[in-house]
Amino acid sequence: MASHQELVSCVGWTTAEELYSCSDDHQIVKWNLLTSETNQIVKLPDDIYPIDLHWFPKSLGIKKQTQAESFVLTSSDGKFHLISKLGRVEKSVEAHCGAVLAGRWNYEGTALVTVGEDGQIKIWSKTGMLRSTLAQQGTPVYSVAWGPDSEKVLYTAGKQLIIKPLQPNAKVLQWKAHDGIILKVDWNSVNDLILSAGEDCKYKVWDSYGRLLYSSQLHEHPITSVAWAPGGELFAVGSFHTLRLCDKTGWSYALEKPNTGSIFNIAWSIDGTQIAGACGNGHVVFAHVVEQRWEWKNFQVTLTKRRTMQVRNVLNDAVDLLEFRDRVIKASLNYAHLVVSTSLQCYVFSTKNWNTPLIFDLKEGTVSLILQAERHFLLVDGGGIYLYSYEGRFISSPKFPGMRTDILNAQTVSLSNDTIAIKDKADEKIIFLFEASTGKPLGDGKHLSHKNEILEIALDQKGLTNDRKIAFIDKNRDLYITSVKRFGKEEQIIKLGTMVHTLAWCDTCNILCGLQDTRFTVWYYPNTVYVDRDILCKTLYERDASEFSKNPHIVSFVGNQVTIRRADGSLVHISISPYPAILHEYASGSKWEDAVRLCRFVKEQTMWACLAAMAVANRDMSTAEIAYAAIGEIDKVQYINSIKDLPSKESKMAHVLLFSGNIQEAEIVLLQAGLVYQAIQININLYNWERALELAVKYKTHVDTVLAYRQKFLETFGKQETNDRYLQYAEGLQVDWEKIKIKIQMEITKERERSSNSQSNKNAGLKL
Repeated sequence: MASHQELVSCVGWTTAEELYSCSDDHQIVKWNLLTSETNQIVKLPDDIYPIDLHWFPKSLGIKKQTQAESFVLTSSDGKFHLISKLGRVEKSVEAHCGAVLAGRWNYEGTALVTVGEDGQIKIWSKTGMLRSTLAQQGTPVYSVAWGPDSEKVLYTAGKQLIIKPLQPNAKVLQWKAHDGIILKVDWNSVNDLILSAGEDCKYKVWDSYGRLLYSSQLHEHPITSVAWAPGGELFAVGSFHTLRLCDKTGWSYALEKPNTGSIFNIAWSIDGTQIAGACGNGHVVFAHVVEQRWEWKNFQVTLTKRRTMQVRNVLNDAVDLLEFRDRVIKASLNYAHLVVSTSLQCYVFSTKNWNTPLIFDLKEGTVSLILQAERHFLLVDGGGIYLYSYEGRFISSPKFPGMRTDILNAQTVSLSNDTIAIKDKADEKIIFLFEASTGKPLGDGKHLSHKNEILEIALDQKGLTNDRKIAFIDKNRDLYITSVKRFGKEEQIIKLGTMVHTLAWCDTCNILCGLQDTRFTVWYYPNTVYVDRDILCKTLYERDASEFSKNPHIVSFVGNQVTIRRADGSLVHISISPYPAILHEYASGSKWEDAVRLCRFVKEQTMWACLAAMAVANRDMSTAEIAYAAIGEIDKVQYINSIKDLPSKESKMAHVLLFSGNIQEAEIVLLQAGLVYQAIQININLYNWERALELAVKYKTHVDTVLAYRQKFLETFGKQETNDRYLQYAEGLQVDWEKIKIKIQMEITKERERSSNSQSNKNAGLKL
């Protein structure tokens, strides 16, 4: 669309349908996309050439503006101007010697950064008062961006990129990024990635530590603009007669060659569905993101136009067209449902029936994330997090201190049938856990805390609420698993793997897959770490992952099909064995005979190892014995046999817990059953001498037994007693082994009698 006589230098959206543009013809023009009207808002003086504009951010507090109300305009006369939406210049501030090349509000709207031809980077208050000169370069600074937390500023310095924190004396990060002058930078608050574009005709993607993640091919002309989409999944690149849409990992979705001259500035609409470009030939170019595609099992959904989707069933080639009243903003296809959000409404389709969607109005039109679980789905917009059932019923809306919904994405939020997990942005070592049905904090309200920053989280999808697990990757690329139900006792966070770059849970059973350094790994039964860590390595499936090239990403894990996207954008599908999923099904239904039969049929060590762990977790020691025998774990078979011979069910239970390494729980079971000697004995067997003596003293029994075993232990190693407590109780005590053996025998007899009495009582009760 042409409405300017000269080069257009900058553009900015106020709403999803309204845009302002500035040009060297000194005009600021408002564009209305619904009516295709253009209005001149203000004519600047002839000596002022506009260079950059940035709208004041919508406030993130409760008093939300529905649209931006004012903007900052930087210009060639060394000033920046604060201008209202109606075109009134509220304030002009002398800022730099020479042109002010860029100006950016921070995310909260509490500060403004400007950079200029004089090489200075200045921080201003929102009313235009100078707070500080952050840095002084010898060369013009062409572009600037705030870090996601508004605590750091990224700016260009010739061929270098510099990240400078606002705190004085904090470490500055600087690196050579291009072979020519860098013209544009952008830093996304959701994915924390940096874009740069230069006169060397390349655009690049960096992480916030300055590590190169992607470098483009050489283009014919300098790259004059780059911009992240708000959600951080896409970015746009502008050059001479060139507009490109890219994935966050760098590969290109689409290339257009509009007749525009150079595109000097790109702005994304707040909902991330369209872009506007400021063109060198006086035009403003508008583009819409279409041809997005979602796949689930045999269904493929494609956004063909802004308001139209095409659904294809690949089994019978049936095609359905879905028409929407408003522009489609976000969609998700999973668990036999397609959820689509437009600018005003949410549509829920069942894959069984595409004709009658369920429709409800949205609180706010800019849905930035949709997550699905089997029973419900989650919508995230600028105002909050909302959980809905597939019938469209509102369920809950979790909240936590300092919540910023604009920076949540699929890596930092996870949903299951009963739990919502959200990584905290303020302290990245913390995960908040909420009950899905109420939105209240889970368990006793404690959040999950880890020793390192967490990068990605994922909840398992099946099974009981009490067994719900969360897997996460930390910044060392270690993969951990832990339970989400946290009552008082400190839950164990156990490491599952190292150098893990991406992970996904299966949607039909609790199988986890991940891409490790050079391997694709499947944890067929991750729970093994809680039951018998020794056999975890036997429950894995591994294959070489070099075919996926560098930086691949797991897109989905549906049934026994894993979809992986390679760094070049191509999709690879891997099928894993269907048998472990069947084994999970048998175990959850306690069909142990069927499970054993399946393992005998498949004849694979991984299956037997999984069955052994599943059987122990479900306290079925007969099946566990068969499975351990099949994988040659003879010592464990013998231990299970010894458990069978124990006189009481409490003793058996305690030794099953011991088998899984749950020492404290085993001790509690015995003490609650009044089996004090047995509780002391397990501590002696484990050489927990302090605890054994503590129990003996507390319950005033078997102190001499503990001292006798301790003495024998020290004699075996030729050592002298040095523990003060043992010396105190051993004083004047003669160890009589015959007496101790009789006492132990009496304890065992007593336990047998108790057990047979309780059994006969139970039988008598049945007769009555």
